[in-house]
Amino acid sequence: MQAARYAGLMTSSHASLPEVLAGPILRRALPDRLVIWLVGARPLDLTLTLHVDDAESPSQRFALDSSLCRRVPVGEHAWLHLIDVPLTAPLPYDRPIGYDLRVAEETSDATQGIADWASHLLYDDADRPCFVLRSRFDSLLHGSCRKPHHPSEDGLVRADAHVAASRSNVERMPAALLMTGDQIYADDVAGPMLVAIHALIQRLGLFGECVQGAVVEDADSLYTHPDTYYRREHLLPAFEANEKLRERFFGGVRKPVFTTSSAHNHLITLAEIMAMYLLTWSPTPWSLIEMTRPSLDDTLAETFDAEAGIIAAFREGLPRAARVMAHIPTLMIFDDHDVTDDWNLSAAWEETAYGHPFSRRIIGNALLGYLLCQGWGNDPDAFRSLWPKLGALFEHRDAKGRLDCQTQDALIEQLYDFDHWHYQLPSTPRLVVLDTRTHRWRSERRRHHPSGLMDWEALSELQQTLLGQHSVIVVSPAPMFGVKLIEGIQRLFTLVGKPLLVDAENWMAHRGAASVMLNIFRHTRTPGNYVILSGDVHYSFVYDIEVRHRQRGPRLWQITSSGLKNEFPTRLLDVFDRLNRWLYAPASPLNWFTKRRPMHILPRYPQGASHGERLWNQAGIGLVTLDAQGRPASIAQLGVDGSTTYFLQDD
Repeated sequence: MQAARYAGLMTSSHASLPEVLAGPILRRALPDRLVIWLVGARPLDLTLTLHVDDAESPSQRFALDSSLCRRVPVGEHAWLHLIDVPLTAPLPYDRPIGYDLRVAEETSDATQGIADWASHLLYDDADRPCFVLRSRFDSLLHGSCRKPHHPSEDGLVRADAHVAASRSNVERMPAALLMTGDQIYADDVAGPMLVAIHALIQRLGLFGECVQGAVVEDADSLYTHPDTYYRREHLLPAFEANEKLRERFFGGVRKPVFTTSSAHNHLITLAEIMAMYLLTWSPTPWSLIEMTRPSLDDTLAETFDAEAGIIAAFREGLPRAARVMAHIPTLMIFDDHDVTDDWNLSAAWEETAYGHPFSRRIIGNALLGYLLCQGWGNDPDAFRSLWPKLGALFEHRDAKGRLDCQTQDALIEQLYDFDHWHYQLPSTPRLVVLDTRTHRWRSERRRHHPSGLMDWEALSELQQTLLGQHSVIVVSPAPMFGVKLIEGIQRLFTLVGKPLLVDAENWMAHRGAASVMLNIFRHTRTPGNYVILSGDVHYSFVYDIEVRHRQRGPRLWQITSSGLKNEFPTRLLDVFDRLNRWLYAPASPLNWFTKRRPMHILPRYPQGASHGERLWNQAGIGLVTLDAQGRPASIAQLGVDGSTTYFLQDD
């Protein structure tokens, strides 16, 4: 069998483990190509079958050999299956397409399908998952910021309810699920989640690693260190030469190189990152582990127990979260928490964080986890140059079974030089997803000031991508047009040298990036209709935007949905919302001091808002439907409480 060539890499029995640990997650899906992500406990012999109109007999069948499925071992009993199938017989648009992944048993010729090994992925009347390739991207689910231990329900569970209600009507099925940042929180982890991560690492034998420049010498030493739970900020690297960056205080928390105020359980190793993805996306790994509260003082024990209840509720929703990702093409892009808070915020941050071998490894591990679990599925062709070193990293380990230190560092260096995390889809309208993290426009003279979210070269490339398009959907993890008051507060903190205190990352924070971005919108040959989908800010809002003194476009819609499982402090947001309406009313002279004054911006109001609110603060997921011209016909926020809130124009 195909799996036989990998047998030498497996060191102990996997017989007591389920065959599939996570997935399938449907990723890039086009008529001529299907990309699927899956994790197995061993290298699986898989057969993919496709059933047009969900017919009983498959219309196409593929034995997934090494040319169609890349099998990557990340542990003794954890194998990524990166499935990329070109289709010579194109799949039809706007018709239900059932699919199955049949797993060959090791000891017989029998096979098992998804109904056998992941029945939680099926809706009540189905015997296999089903998807629809929409001829137009006219219905989209989108959201960001899914923090497992935030005390709210999960927006992906709400998305699943929407898909369940839409399955009987092809025209209502979303064309895609767009996850616009912070799919995991590598820098903000609950104590029970970290305990679960370590239990899963041990259960699956996820590969360890050595580290340099750290208090601990390798992963095993880290996991048993007395500071590994709730005190990891003491293990993270620090610089004597960068006290202003290292010792920022907020809420009584001392900051190391990493500027997050929640670094107490910051993920460090690649094994921790991979376990986090498995536990965030699948219910199956939770059934393989037992969790015991570690030795903690009374205060931390109380925190642990409170978090444990929230994590238990999160775990209960995972079957439905996994189900929606198996039925809807799911596309992703990173934001800061996928790696670490304030990632590449300023040139000074970069100098500090990348100047130490330990912090360089931590960031690199998170980026590597993103590549394997998110980035690859967006655009597999972009990552071909990385596979030689990836294969070497996982297949050639040291005498203790750890990842080879030099090979790992070499791969991370290659990731830092990689410049194609952004991607697009040849949909109608065209989908363009921006990398606003690794193409930063650095402020060379004021190195502590926020960098532009994209540099001149990246913005020029974006403009070339947009030329000739009638309408376009742009995914920008941070809103291109945010709340003026909040951006003004961020600017004030930047002027006094404290941009890290208020996460001063927005498109208007850097004069050059803001100017080029606005000029793109004013260019006569770029699209007439822009729908901009964003997240990041932990509240939702919608703006209708036009260029002043231009009678014939373009028109823009800034649609922000955040978070999937996160929210802004309620009272503080109410104050910001009210002050923003007062201080930046249409006739206010303060508008002349903003960089966006060439644009006419009209906020929409959430249906049912009682006091004129423009900002909506409830965990959930966004739903936007577009007309034939690529303009929003309906903009809604699907709340985790089952509500649907529409954003309406002023009469």
